[in-house]
Amino acid sequence: MTEAILSGLWAGYGLAMPVGAVAVLMVDLTARTSFRIGAAAALGAATADAFYAIAAAVGGSALADTIQPFTTPLRWVASVILVLMAIRISVTAVRNRGESGNTADEQDSQITPFRSYLTYLALTALNPWPAVYFAALLLGQQANGDISPSNQAAYIVAIVFASASWQLLLAGGGTVLGRVLTSQRGRMITALVSSGVIVSLAVGVVV
Repeated sequence: MTEAILSGLWAGYGLAMPVGAVAVLMVDLTARTSFRIGAAAALGAATADAFYAIAAAVGGSALADTIQPFTTPLRWVASVILVLMAIRISVTAVRNRGESGNTADEQDSQITPFRSYLTYLALTALNPWPAVYFAALLLGQQANGDISPSNQAAYIVAIVFASASWQLLLAGGGTVLGRVLTSQRGRMITALVSSGVIVSLAVGVVV
């Protein structure tokens, strides 16, 4: 189970670390309002990741017996998908390195924690990449036949913890650390680190 938890943390941080538009908006929102509002936004984003992880796990479990005859090609398919995602993250970071992180003004006085939570839950849920990412990871693990229900649950909890802790770190550092991570250089560094993590996960699927 310890291995499942560590793998889940690794996978969760690998997905959450690239600082994209939603993270920039969240940090900007926290800086203009309060940590309470930013934390609600962070938990909304983490909830969306949790939904995708659970959906991928349930779907993988349902297909476990069906995919057993095709374990080797499925492992390679999962690995290729993860590598392509890592490449996309890196290329996008390089391509957007000159873009400003400034965002449009909002009606700050009308923002509540609940509204912030729902807004960032919806924004994160609209991104299809977490679904692909978790499906590839869990499909690869199911193909290896090395994940029991309890380990799978621990894996998902670790993913959710990693996602929530990173989002809360961004929100909590709204005026200090968050600004550094959402700068042009910060976004580039987090994207490249995330790509490295995802590539290592891809290698782990087939090795």
